[in-house]
Amino acid sequence: MPASERIPGNAPRRQWLVNQPYLLLAITALCWAGNAVVGRLAAGHIPPVTLSFLRWSLAFLIILPLAWKHLVRDWAAIRAALGIMVVLSITGIGLFNTMQYWALEHTEALNTLLLQSAGPLFVAVWSLILLGDRLTPAQAAGIVLSLTGVLVILLRGDLTTLANIEFNKGDLIFTVALAIFGLYSVLSLKRPDIHGLSFVGFTFGCGAASLIPLLVFELWSRPLMQLDTPNLLTLFYVAVFPSTLAYLCFNRGVQLIGANRAAPLFHVVPVFGSVMAMVFLGERPQLFHFIGFALVLIGVFVASRKPRRAL
Repeated sequence: MPASERIPGNAPRRQWLVNQPYLLLAITALCWAGNAVVGRLAAGHIPPVTLSFLRWSLAFLIILPLAWKHLVRDWAAIRAALGIMVVLSITGIGLFNTMQYWALEHTEALNTLLLQSAGPLFVAVWSLILLGDRLTPAQAAGIVLSLTGVLVILLRGDLTTLANIEFNKGDLIFTVALAIFGLYSVLSLKRPDIHGLSFVGFTFGCGAASLIPLLVFELWSRPLMQLDTPNLLTLFYVAVFPSTLAYLCFNRGVQLIGANRAAPLFHVVPVFGSVMAMVFLGERPQLFHFIGFALVLIGVFVASRKPRRAL
Protein backbone atom coordinates (compact mmCIF):
# COMPACT_ATOMS: atom_id res chain seq x y z
CA MET A 1 0.00 0.00 0.00
CA PRO A 2 1.45 3.40 -0.91
CA ALA A 3 2.46 5.57 2.02
CA SER A 4 -0.11 8.19 1.06
CA GLU A 5 -2.93 5.62 1.43
CA ARG A 6 -1.86 4.16 4.77
CA ILE A 7 -4.10 4.71 7.75
CA PRO A 8 -2.41 5.34 11.12
CA GLY A 9 -2.54 2.82 13.95
CA ASN A 10 -4.61 -0.35 13.70
CA ALA A 11 -6.98 1.07 11.09
CA PRO A 12 -5.58 -1.04 8.19
CA ARG A 13 -6.29 -4.24 10.13
CA ARG A 14 -9.82 -3.08 10.97
CA GLN A 15 -10.38 -2.05 7.37
CA TRP A 16 -9.25 -5.50 6.21
CA LEU A 17 -11.55 -7.31 8.65
CA VAL A 18 -14.71 -5.41 7.72
CA ASN A 19 -14.15 -6.31 4.07
CA GLN A 20 -13.82 -10.09 4.60
CA PRO A 21 -17.45 -11.29 4.19
CA TYR A 22 -16.78 -15.01 4.67
CA LEU A 23 -14.76 -14.49 7.84
CA LEU A 24 -17.47 -12.18 9.20
CA LEU A 25 -20.18 -14.73 8.39
CA ALA A 26 -18.13 -17.53 9.95
CA ILE A 27 -17.92 -15.52 13.19
CA THR A 28 -21.69 -15.05 12.96
CA ALA A 29 -22.24 -18.79 12.56
CA LEU A 30 -20.02 -19.58 15.56
CA CYS A 31 -21.88 -17.12 17.79
CA TRP A 32 -25.30 -18.36 16.66
CA ALA A 33 -24.30 -21.98 17.22
CA GLY A 34 -23.47 -21.04 20.80
CA ASN A 35 -26.79 -19.22 21.10
CA ALA A 36 -28.67 -22.41 20.20
CA VAL A 37 -26.78 -24.36 22.86
CA VAL A 38 -27.30 -21.70 25.53
CA GLY A 39 -30.93 -21.21 24.53
CA ARG A 40 -31.58 -24.93 24.97
CA LEU A 41 -29.92 -24.87 28.41
CA ALA A 42 -32.01 -21.82 29.38
CA ALA A 43 -35.31 -23.53 28.46
CA GLY A 44 -37.36 -23.94 31.60
CA HIS A 45 -35.24 -21.42 33.51
CA ILE A 46 -35.77 -18.18 31.57
CA PRO A 47 -39.08 -17.67 29.70
CA PRO A 48 -38.54 -17.03 25.97
CA VAL A 49 -39.86 -13.46 25.72
CA THR A 50 -37.98 -12.47 28.88
CA LEU A 51 -34.76 -13.94 27.49
CA SER A 52 -35.20 -12.21 24.13
CA PHE A 53 -36.21 -8.86 25.65
CA LEU A 54 -33.31 -8.79 28.12
CA ARG A 55 -30.91 -9.99 25.43
CA TRP A 56 -31.69 -7.12 23.09
CA SER A 57 -32.09 -4.50 25.81
CA LEU A 58 -28.62 -5.32 27.15
CA ALA A 59 -27.18 -5.47 23.62
CA PHE A 60 -28.70 -2.04 22.94
CA LEU A 61 -27.07 -0.61 26.07
CA ILE A 62 -23.73 -2.16 25.04
CA ILE A 63 -23.82 -0.77 21.52
CA LEU A 64 -25.36 2.64 22.28
CA PRO A 65 -22.16 4.44 23.40
CA LEU A 66 -20.45 3.32 20.17
CA ALA A 67 -23.46 4.02 17.97
CA TRP A 68 -24.68 7.31 19.43
CA LYS A 69 -22.74 9.75 17.24
CA HIS A 70 -23.63 7.73 14.14
CA LEU A 71 -27.31 7.62 15.13
CA VAL A 72 -27.35 11.40 15.53
CA ARG A 73 -25.70 11.87 12.12
CA ASP A 74 -27.91 9.29 10.36
CA TRP A 75 -31.21 10.14 12.07
CA ALA A 76 -32.63 11.98 9.07
CA ALA A 77 -31.98 8.95 6.83
CA ILE A 78 -33.49 6.61 9.45
CA ARG A 79 -36.63 8.74 9.70
CA ALA A 80 -36.95 8.78 5.91
CA ALA A 81 -36.88 4.95 5.88
CA LEU A 82 -38.64 4.43 9.22
CA GLY A 83 -41.07 1.83 7.86
CA ILE A 84 -38.41 -0.60 6.62
CA MET A 85 -36.29 -0.01 9.74
CA VAL A 86 -39.20 -0.92 12.03
CA VAL A 87 -39.99 -4.03 9.97
CA LEU A 88 -36.35 -5.12 10.14
CA SER A 89 -36.35 -4.56 13.90
CA ILE A 90 -39.50 -6.61 14.46
CA THR A 91 -38.56 -9.49 12.14
CA GLY A 92 -34.82 -9.94 12.66
CA ILE A 93 -34.60 -8.87 16.29
CA GLY A 94 -37.95 -9.28 18.03
CA LEU A 95 -39.83 -12.14 16.39
CA PHE A 96 -37.08 -14.46 15.16
CA ASN A 97 -35.18 -14.72 18.43
CA THR A 98 -38.26 -14.98 20.64
CA MET A 99 -39.65 -17.77 18.46
CA GLN A 100 -36.29 -19.55 18.51
CA TYR A 101 -36.23 -19.60 22.32
CA TRP A 102 -39.89 -20.63 22.40
CA ALA A 103 -39.17 -23.49 19.99
CA LEU A 104 -36.28 -24.71 22.15
CA GLU A 105 -38.76 -25.31 24.97
CA HIS A 106 -40.55 -27.91 22.84
CA THR A 107 -38.03 -29.63 20.60
CA GLU A 108 -34.67 -31.40 20.67
CA ALA A 109 -31.37 -30.05 19.38
CA LEU A 110 -31.17 -32.51 16.45
CA ASN A 111 -34.47 -31.30 15.02
CA THR A 112 -33.61 -27.60 15.26
CA LEU A 113 -30.18 -28.13 13.72
CA LEU A 114 -31.73 -29.98 10.80
CA LEU A 115 -34.26 -27.23 10.29
CA GLN A 116 -31.51 -24.58 10.44
CA SER A 117 -30.29 -25.87 7.09
CA ALA A 118 -33.56 -24.76 5.47
CA GLY A 119 -32.52 -21.12 6.02
CA PRO A 120 -31.05 -20.60 2.53
CA LEU A 121 -34.23 -21.95 0.96
CA PHE A 122 -36.32 -19.29 2.70
CA VAL A 123 -33.83 -16.62 1.63
CA ALA A 124 -34.09 -17.84 -1.97
CA VAL A 125 -37.90 -17.76 -1.86
CA TRP A 126 -38.03 -14.25 -0.40
CA SER A 127 -35.37 -13.07 -2.87
CA LEU A 128 -37.52 -14.38 -5.71
CA ILE A 129 -40.71 -12.78 -4.33
CA LEU A 130 -39.29 -9.41 -3.32
CA LEU A 131 -36.28 -8.90 -5.60
CA GLY A 132 -36.95 -11.16 -8.56
CA ASP A 133 -33.61 -12.93 -7.95
CA ARG A 134 -33.35 -16.56 -9.05
CA LEU A 135 -30.89 -19.13 -7.73
CA THR A 136 -28.07 -19.86 -10.12
CA PRO A 137 -27.25 -23.53 -10.79
CA ALA A 138 -24.10 -23.11 -8.70
CA GLN A 139 -26.07 -21.72 -5.75
CA ALA A 140 -28.59 -24.55 -5.94
CA ALA A 141 -25.80 -27.16 -6.14
CA GLY A 142 -23.98 -25.55 -3.22
CA ILE A 143 -27.10 -25.63 -1.06
CA VAL A 144 -27.62 -29.32 -1.81
CA LEU A 145 -23.96 -30.15 -1.08
CA SER A 146 -23.83 -28.26 2.21
CA LEU A 147 -27.20 -29.64 3.32
CA THR A 148 -25.90 -33.14 2.64
CA GLY A 149 -22.84 -32.41 4.75
CA VAL A 150 -24.98 -31.19 7.63
CA LEU A 151 -27.11 -34.33 7.46
CA VAL A 152 -24.01 -36.57 7.49
CA ILE A 153 -22.79 -34.88 10.69
CA LEU A 154 -26.10 -34.65 12.50
CA LEU A 155 -27.19 -38.19 11.62
CA ARG A 156 -23.75 -39.58 12.49
CA GLY A 157 -23.29 -40.93 8.99
CA ASP A 158 -26.51 -42.97 9.14
CA LEU A 159 -29.06 -41.37 6.82
CA THR A 160 -31.66 -43.99 7.85
CA THR A 161 -31.98 -41.99 11.09
CA LEU A 162 -34.18 -39.58 9.12
CA ALA A 163 -36.98 -42.13 9.20
CA ASN A 164 -37.14 -41.90 13.02
CA ILE A 165 -37.37 -38.11 13.32
CA GLU A 166 -40.73 -36.76 14.49
CA PHE A 167 -41.40 -33.07 14.04
CA ASN A 168 -43.37 -31.48 16.85
CA LYS A 169 -44.70 -28.09 17.95
CA GLY A 170 -41.20 -26.72 18.49
CA ASP A 171 -40.12 -27.73 14.99
CA LEU A 172 -43.06 -25.89 13.45
CA ILE A 173 -42.36 -22.79 15.52
CA PHE A 174 -38.71 -22.83 14.48
CA THR A 175 -39.64 -23.29 10.81
CA VAL A 176 -41.78 -20.14 10.97
CA ALA A 177 -38.90 -18.38 12.75
CA LEU A 178 -36.53 -19.31 9.90
CA ALA A 179 -39.01 -17.99 7.33
CA ILE A 180 -39.14 -14.70 9.26
CA PHE A 181 -35.35 -14.48 9.39
CA GLY A 182 -35.15 -15.20 5.67
CA LEU A 183 -37.43 -12.18 5.15
CA TYR A 184 -35.15 -10.09 7.38
CA SER A 185 -32.07 -11.20 5.42
CA VAL A 186 -33.54 -10.07 2.12
CA LEU A 187 -35.13 -6.86 3.41
CA SER A 188 -31.84 -5.85 5.02
CA LEU A 189 -30.59 -5.14 1.48
CA LYS A 190 -33.17 -2.32 1.33
CA ARG A 191 -31.93 -0.65 4.49
CA PRO A 192 -30.96 3.02 4.18
CA ASP A 193 -27.35 3.90 3.48
CA ILE A 194 -26.35 4.46 7.10
CA HIS A 195 -23.44 3.42 9.29
CA GLY A 196 -23.51 -0.17 10.54
CA LEU A 197 -23.55 0.98 14.16
CA SER A 198 -26.54 3.22 13.46
CA PHE A 199 -28.37 0.25 11.96
CA VAL A 200 -27.77 -2.17 14.82
CA GLY A 201 -28.30 0.55 17.43
CA PHE A 202 -31.74 1.37 16.06
CA THR A 203 -32.84 -2.22 15.36
CA PHE A 204 -31.65 -3.51 18.75
CA GLY A 205 -33.57 -0.81 20.61
CA CYS A 206 -36.67 -0.94 18.42
CA GLY A 207 -36.67 -4.75 18.40
CA ALA A 208 -36.53 -4.87 22.20
CA ALA A 209 -39.31 -2.27 22.46
CA SER A 210 -41.51 -4.29 20.10
CA LEU A 211 -41.45 -7.16 22.62
CA ILE A 212 -42.89 -5.13 25.51
CA PRO A 213 -46.55 -6.18 24.94
CA LEU A 214 -45.54 -9.87 24.78
CA LEU A 215 -43.30 -9.39 27.82
CA VAL A 216 -46.17 -7.96 29.89
CA PHE A 217 -48.34 -10.96 28.99
CA GLU A 218 -45.53 -13.42 29.80
CA LEU A 219 -44.79 -11.80 33.17
CA TRP A 220 -48.46 -12.13 34.03
CA SER A 221 -48.85 -15.73 32.83
CA ARG A 222 -45.53 -17.42 33.67
CA PRO A 223 -43.12 -17.62 36.64
CA LEU A 224 -40.46 -14.94 36.82
CA MET A 225 -36.82 -15.64 35.96
CA GLN A 226 -34.62 -16.34 38.98
CA LEU A 227 -31.63 -14.01 39.41
CA ASP A 228 -29.07 -16.79 39.90
CA THR A 229 -25.55 -17.13 38.47
CA PRO A 230 -26.38 -19.47 35.54
CA ASN A 231 -29.20 -17.20 34.35
CA LEU A 232 -27.06 -14.05 34.63
CA LEU A 233 -24.22 -15.73 32.70
CA THR A 234 -26.74 -16.77 30.05
CA LEU A 235 -27.90 -13.16 29.68
CA PHE A 236 -24.31 -11.94 29.41
CA TYR A 237 -23.49 -14.44 26.67
CA VAL A 238 -26.59 -13.86 24.53
CA ALA A 239 -26.27 -10.07 24.81
CA VAL A 240 -22.60 -9.92 23.78
CA PHE A 241 -21.90 -12.71 21.31
CA PRO A 242 -24.96 -13.81 19.27
CA SER A 243 -26.39 -10.28 19.51
CA THR A 244 -23.85 -7.46 19.39
CA LEU A 245 -20.95 -9.25 17.69
CA ALA A 246 -22.89 -11.63 15.43
CA TYR A 247 -25.34 -9.08 14.03
CA LEU A 248 -22.60 -6.60 13.24
CA CYS A 249 -20.77 -9.33 11.33
CA PHE A 250 -23.90 -10.71 9.64
CA ASN A 251 -25.23 -7.36 8.44
CA ARG A 252 -21.84 -6.38 7.05
CA GLY A 253 -21.42 -9.77 5.34
CA VAL A 254 -24.82 -9.51 3.62
CA GLN A 255 -24.01 -5.95 2.61
CA LEU A 256 -20.81 -7.13 0.93
CA ILE A 257 -22.00 -10.22 -0.98
CA GLY A 258 -25.82 -10.22 -0.90
CA ALA A 259 -28.37 -12.43 0.85
CA ASN A 260 -28.29 -15.40 -1.57
CA ARG A 261 -24.51 -15.76 -1.52
CA ALA A 262 -24.42 -15.35 2.28
CA ALA A 263 -27.29 -17.78 2.93
CA PRO A 264 -25.26 -21.04 2.68
CA LEU A 265 -23.43 -19.97 5.85
CA PHE A 266 -26.62 -21.11 7.65
CA HIS A 267 -25.20 -24.61 7.18
CA VAL A 268 -22.09 -23.77 9.16
CA VAL A 269 -24.16 -23.06 12.30
CA PRO A 270 -25.06 -26.74 12.95
CA VAL A 271 -21.51 -27.76 12.05
CA PHE A 272 -20.13 -25.48 14.75
CA GLY A 273 -22.85 -26.80 17.06
CA SER A 274 -21.58 -30.33 16.51
CA VAL A 275 -18.03 -29.22 17.26
CA MET A 276 -19.19 -27.59 20.48
CA ALA A 277 -20.87 -30.84 21.48
CA MET A 278 -17.55 -32.65 20.97
CA VAL A 279 -15.65 -30.07 23.03
CA PHE A 280 -18.09 -29.59 25.90
CA LEU A 281 -19.66 -33.06 26.04
CA GLY A 282 -16.47 -35.04 25.40
CA GLU A 283 -17.63 -36.76 22.21
CA ARG A 284 -14.76 -38.16 20.11
CA PRO A 285 -14.48 -37.05 16.46
CA GLN A 286 -15.27 -39.75 13.91
CA LEU A 287 -14.82 -40.09 10.16
CA PHE A 288 -18.34 -38.83 9.34
CA HIS A 289 -17.59 -35.53 11.14
CA PHE A 290 -14.74 -34.79 8.75
CA ILE A 291 -16.66 -35.96 5.66
CA GLY A 292 -19.68 -33.87 6.56
CA PHE A 293 -17.61 -30.79 7.39
CA ALA A 294 -15.79 -31.08 4.05
CA LEU A 295 -19.11 -31.26 2.18
CA VAL A 296 -20.40 -28.18 4.01
CA LEU A 297 -17.29 -26.17 3.17
CA ILE A 298 -17.39 -27.24 -0.48
CA GLY A 299 -21.09 -26.38 -0.68
CA VAL A 300 -20.54 -22.94 0.85
CA PHE A 301 -17.66 -22.30 -1.58
CA VAL A 302 -19.67 -23.37 -4.63
CA ALA A 303 -22.81 -21.43 -3.66
CA SER A 304 -20.93 -18.28 -2.67
CA ARG A 305 -18.86 -17.93 -5.81
CA LYS A 306 -19.60 -14.77 -7.76
CA PRO A 307 -21.16 -15.68 -11.15
CA ARG A 308 -18.94 -14.99 -14.13
CA ARG A 309 -20.08 -12.26 -16.46
CA ALA A 310 -20.85 -13.28 -19.99
CA LEU A 311 -18.28 -12.02 -22.49
